[in-house]
Amino acid sequence: MSATVTTTQEPIVSSNGNKTPYTPVVITPTDVHKVLSRHMLADGFDMVIDLKKSQGCRIYDSRYGKRYLDFFSFFASSALGMNHPKLTTPEFMEKLAYVAVNKPSNSDVYSVEMAEFVETFSRIAQPDYLPYVFFIDGGALANENAMKTAFDWKVRKNFAKGYTTERGHQVIHFRHSFHGRSGYTMSLTNTDPTKTNYFPKFKWPRIHNPAIKFPLNEEHLKQVIEEEQLALKQIKEAIINNPDDIAALIIEPIQAEGGDNHFRKEFLQELRTICDESDILLIFDEVQSGVGLTGKMWAHEWFVKPDLMSFGKKTHICGFMASKRIDDVLENVFKKPSRINSTFGGNLVDMVRAKRIFEIIVEDNLVENSRVQGEYLLNQLHALAEEFPQLISNARGRGLMCAFDLDTAQNRNQLITKAYEKGLILIGCGDRSIRFRPPLTITQEELAEGLGIIRNALQELSVGQL
Repeated sequence: MSATVTTTQEPIVSSNGNKTPYTPVVITPTDVHKVLSRHMLADGFDMVIDLKKSQGCRIYDSRYGKRYLDFFSFFASSALGMNHPKLTTPEFMEKLAYVAVNKPSNSDVYSVEMAEFVETFSRIAQPDYLPYVFFIDGGALANENAMKTAFDWKVRKNFAKGYTTERGHQVIHFRHSFHGRSGYTMSLTNTDPTKTNYFPKFKWPRIHNPAIKFPLNEEHLKQVIEEEQLALKQIKEAIINNPDDIAALIIEPIQAEGGDNHFRKEFLQELRTICDESDILLIFDEVQSGVGLTGKMWAHEWFVKPDLMSFGKKTHICGFMASKRIDDVLENVFKKPSRINSTFGGNLVDMVRAKRIFEIIVEDNLVENSRVQGEYLLNQLHALAEEFPQLISNARGRGLMCAFDLDTAQNRNQLITKAYEKGLILIGCGDRSIRFRPPLTITQEELAEGLGIIRNALQELSVGQL
């Protein structure tokens, strides 16, 4: 079927200079992938989302007329699922429409709508120990600007100590971390070589990640403590070998793409102590773990307070927050203009939507829902591990941020495929893990339905192993 077209009377000048009638295309669902593939790498899901028919935790595919239960929420970026009734009222839709007509440069031209979002964000999501905030589009750029803040802070402190040349340009990071694919973050991300190969990178200290193996029994506890000691030794050696050149240490409180790797609170407390003693800023990347997914607004609330914290995905507006520790430097990036900036400073339409989303999260007690439903989900994953011990291990999670391992990467991929065929969207992480990223609105009934699909798929995999 070819694309349907409509015409208008006004001619336009084509790239070759000829005037032709303007013919805007109207694409049918069956043509979407074909059209996109002519212009870009279109290797996403074999579906076409219907933005009107999709509701809550159900995504409607208009290409095949099929509904999917959503356990991935657009890679953890959809807090409320699709078309939440409080987002689709006539009054709110009208507000979104008039805000969408124009796109002011938020960095220099302010609006009531922007101020309302910033104040709402401050009241609901911004801890009092992180009073400064910077907004931008994209989680990678959130981390990028947090790092620039740390570089600026460290170099200026070194000048105050007597250095006459710049020093303070390195960031300690961890194996299996994902912090983005922009300039600086490219040197940190190391989950999949495809994402970083052949691009220039800095050789900054990369530390062993002492991830917990669950259940955390005596054997696994002994193992993780030994791995923590190795990591701490590597960190201290990096600091000694690069005197006054380490500006920051960055870590995801729970490594997401790298395998949903959890760390002990005691280890993160050690990182906090090292950063305090060594004049280093501690950065937590909460782009994926933030906004209620773990049963608290921010995952680090289970552990320790950072100096800088990046956010994104569910916030729709990305950015980072900073503590008053940066005030050690008088002219830090929050005091000196143009040190960090972008034209749009985030998207105003996203700000208006995000303001309402945060209000709904509070009104509907969705952070608590994540905690409660997450307990149910994790208990069910433990039950699946007992039922299929030859396939499943290492069930783990906080709130709805849950995961388990398959015995092989091939079986992990087959499970994702079988679940998709049965109407459930799952995503993987690490070498052989399944990660759960449902919307915060998900119910126990919806979780039970999805878990039933997973159980059926596991039964099919078990038969294949006989």
